[in-house]
Amino acid sequence: MNSWFWSGVFHTRDVDITKRLDYSSAIAVLGFSLIVSILRTFDVRVDAARVMASAPVLALVTTHALYINFYKLYYVAQLFLWARWAAVSRHPSNWKLLVVVIASGYFDAHSIWHLATVPLTILWWSFTRDDAEFRTSSLLKKSKTKVK
Repeated sequence: MNSWFWSGVFHTRDVDITKRLDYSSAIAVLGFSLIVSILRTFDVRVDAARVMASAPVLALVTTHALYINFYKLYYVAQLFLWARWAAVSRHPSNWKLLVVVIASGYFDAHSIWHLATVPLTILWWSFTRDDAEFRTSSLLKKSKTKVK
């Protein structure tokens, strides 16, 4: 509920630039996390290999950010047309389509993401703190071993 409330407050104050910054920063965070997860999972240590692994992800992230910022997706028109079709259709499952259309107006992927961000952010930062402590202690142990 708290997440929905603040998401609602944020989006009622939303203007074009804040929406673009919101989406772009989300893409940047996810892209950076993808790069780090690739480098960590495959234990990439050579700088040239790190660049080669990161470059395609950076290109994808940049392309996606440009796409969402400079091209409009007319999903509202699509929902309206589906609602119109469902209203005049005699299709036996048109009620399912109407539920999807109506629910999409209230709950889209972005609003569900905002709902999930509070607990996921707490958990993510708890992990990054633990990871930083773990990696720091590992590096300190290695440096003490080399000194002896």
